[in-house]
Amino acid sequence: MSVDVGTPEGTDARELVHFVTQRTRFALVNNILQHPEQLPSMYELEQMNPSVSDATVYKHIQKLIDAGIVRGVALPDDERRQGYPWKFYGLTDEGRTFLEDHNLLGAEETLQRIYETIADKPEKMIKYENAPRPAVE
Repeated sequence: MSVDVGTPEGTDARELVHFVTQRTRFALVNNILQHPEQLPSMYELEQMNPSVSDATVYKHIQKLIDAGIVRGVALPDDERRQGYPWKFYGLTDEGRTFLEDHNLLGAEETLQRIYETIADKPEKMIKYENAPRPAVE
């Protein structure tokens, strides 16, 4: 299913809501919202979804990108550091607007508070959380 938030040709809002709220995709959107910078790396998304294979996480992120809900954001080459992630995933402006328009962002603050209470994060997860992130316009 190819859905473009900017030009929903052949896809109505109801279909897009159903697409976004599919269990794995909606979990990934929520993971983005709850992340301290709202820009998790693929590793962080994989860690937040231990019951889903890494390949499935990647596949659903790609579907959300194709739909215009999520975008990949990369650090400039000169800001990349060895041993740290350089590509991150966040909501597009259009994706955020779509989610707001369909009341799918109501738990954003709660999600962030829950994320802050997670005490047993692996060391690599903490390292990645603190990795430099690209400036997002």
